[in-house]
Parts: sequence; C-alpha cells; structure tokens
Amino acid sequence: MKNPRITFIAISLLALTIAFNFPKADLTGTWDLDVQTDMGSGNPTFVLKQTADGKITGTYTGQLGDSELTGMIKADDTFHIEFDIQGNKIEYDGKAEGGKISGKVKLGSMASGTFTGVKK
Repeated sequence: MKNPRITFIAISLLALTIAFNFPKADLTGTWDLDVQTDMGSGNPTFVLKQTADGKITGTYTGQLGDSELTGMIKADDTFHIEFDIQGNKIEYDGKAEGGKISGKVKLGSMASGTFTGVKK
C-alpha cells in the first residue's frame, strides 16, 4: 500500500461498521422463561443457537407443546422469535440484557402478555 494512513482509516471504518451492525448479546444457550398472559401463566424453555449475523434457531418446550423456532436479534439487542403450534403463530419480541431477556408475547389469537427469562 502506498499510503498506510489511508489503509489504517479504511480498516478502522470496516471494523466500526462490523461492530455496530452485529448484536452484542448472544442468546445461544438454554433459557427458562416466566410468561404471564391474560389466559394464565407458564414456564417454557427455549434452547437457542445464534449465528454471528444474528439469526436464531432452536426449540421451544412448554405448555403449548414442542416446536422448532426461528428468529433474529438486531444490533440494539432487540429480538423476534416465532414458531407455530397447532396452527397458531407464537411470537416473542423482547430485549436481551446480560443473562436476562424480557418483552411481549403473542400466542396467536389465543392470548397476549409479557415474559421474562434467565439463561441457565
């Protein structure tokens, strides 16, 4: 390279772009949730795997049954997880902070409410 200063600036900008576009939180692992809805409460478990670009895959196990799930976590550590059980689309939207998650849940047309979770 002819100008090391330009090379340094280019590499620095690339590193900053990567740092700001990927989530800081890693949801990979097992999560115990406490769900409160207008139809009652439950304690499902998520087993999640997150890729470097924020895609989430895994499983849900709880009162509604068992299901494969998909989702996405954004650079600001907000996430969306969804899966289908018995024809109902279940959606979790929340925020990850440390070893905790919290947010809102929509159980298809059955119920809606809030959730909190801790990583095992």
